[in-house]
Amino acid sequence: MTLADHLIVRPATLEDLETLTAFSAAMALETEQRTLDRTRLRMGTQAVIDQPERGQYFVADLRQETQADTVTVGQLLITYEWSDWRNAQFWWIQSVYVHPAWRRKGVYRRMHRTIIDLAHSRADVCGVRLYVEASNRVAKHVYDRVGLSPSTYEMYESDFVLPNTHVTDSNA
Repeated sequence: MTLADHLIVRPATLEDLETLTAFSAAMALETEQRTLDRTRLRMGTQAVIDQPERGQYFVADLRQETQADTVTVGQLLITYEWSDWRNAQFWWIQSVYVHPAWRRKGVYRRMHRTIIDLAHSRADVCGVRLYVEASNRVAKHVYDRVGLSPSTYEMYESDFVLPNTHVTDSNA
């Protein structure tokens, strides 16, 4: 039996709130060296769970062979963007995190496949997108391996909560 045989991807519930908060904080620190305000993060995570129109978290649970219990080893969040050109929504994958002990074992691949299959089953979804920190080569490699490709679009933002930590061109 492989790890994939023991992995269940399911919609997150309020009972997953502490794990989701911890995973998101760990991901921000690891990928962007940001220490997030845990209270704000917890409230923001709960807001998604309480109001599904904002998005939906999914978790990957690993069933233990020696126990009846499961352990959550990964998460991702789906948010929505309406496309007037396509008369459907894009699902954005974000807040991706796999616990370090379970990386490179197919956890993200299983979560991704679940989301793609779910998106394909719905007529109101036209595609799946995600963004990745520009310097995160490991994540880019993983996303290439599951069939995602770089978009022709670049992302710009004006973030009112977390300051931009990147140096910008002063001649702009």
